[in-house]
Amino acid sequence: MEFQDHAYTSSTYDKDSSVEFTYKMSSKEVEDFVRLRVSNNYLFSGRRNTSMWAWRAILKHMGLQHKMTHSQASKKWENMKKRYKELKNPPEGVKVFPETWPHFTLMDDAIEGRLEGSATILKALPCDKDNADFLPISKPKRRKVSMMISSPTALVEGGGPEIEVSLNGDEDGEEEMGQEGCQDLDRIMLEVDNERNVVDRERQVMEKEKLVMERERQVLRRERAVLDREVAALDRDRASLERERAMIEREKAVMERERAVVEKDRDAVCRDRLALERERARLERLYASKEKTEEVTEDSSKMKETDVMDRKERFLYLFEKLIESF
Repeated sequence: MEFQDHAYTSSTYDKDSSVEFTYKMSSKEVEDFVRLRVSNNYLFSGRRNTSMWAWRAILKHMGLQHKMTHSQASKKWENMKKRYKELKNPPEGVKVFPETWPHFTLMDDAIEGRLEGSATILKALPCDKDNADFLPISKPKRRKVSMMISSPTALVEGGGPEIEVSLNGDEDGEEEMGQEGCQDLDRIMLEVDNERNVVDRERQVMEKEKLVMERERQVLRRERAVLDREVAALDRDRASLERERAMIEREKAVMERERAVVEKDRDAVCRDRLALERERARLERLYASKEKTEEVTEDSSKMKETDVMDRKERFLYLFEKLIESF
């Protein structure tokens, strides 16, 4: 929640007037001051001179109209906001201790909107009210003021300052500067300060984004290194698979050759079986002819029987060899 004051008495006067007395509020008065400012935020509408009459209404309600001017009250409020922001959002690397400022909790409640309606709602004083009830405002002598305002972009790019004010002494003697001119100057300076704050915040955001991008770039580099290692491992696996495939092809060729040899051996065994079958048939025919011949002599029958037995044993031997080969 942001509270801004608008056109009020020239801050140039506050800086130049070295003899101006500034009233120091007590802790209770500071608390009432903050609560009244937050609760009556509607009085600070931004229209011409509304800030001056709003601060005068607050000072009169507190009974401080004879101790502080409206410009001092406005400056007090701006200084408290600035102190709060410095403690609430310090720059990176800077350690702060908000508890050292006794009004930090009060300002935190005010900025966050927790004090709205906590004080009396006031009515703005009429613009034509007699100024005798308030401290007189000494007007500074008119001085030559030259300003040069550059855009926030020039500040970001390292250009010149946003505002340059040179006071070159009295030019018209005792000729006075009107309050409206002072208010215009303060308004311009306030706008420039706001622009500077915006530029500073944008610069901080850009620095943070730059750090985030750098961290993401480092993460991407690590992920790329991991991917490169995985690709190298896949290449090694592919080469190993190619070698295994070539080995399997060679083993397959060897198996094909062995299969052809087995086929040849099978054909040879089949031929041997047929030869054994023919030999067996011939032996059976010889055995049948032996039974029909009864006139042969005992010696010749023994010889034939011996021959038959030899052939039979030979046949059985060959048959057993054939069975073993299978």
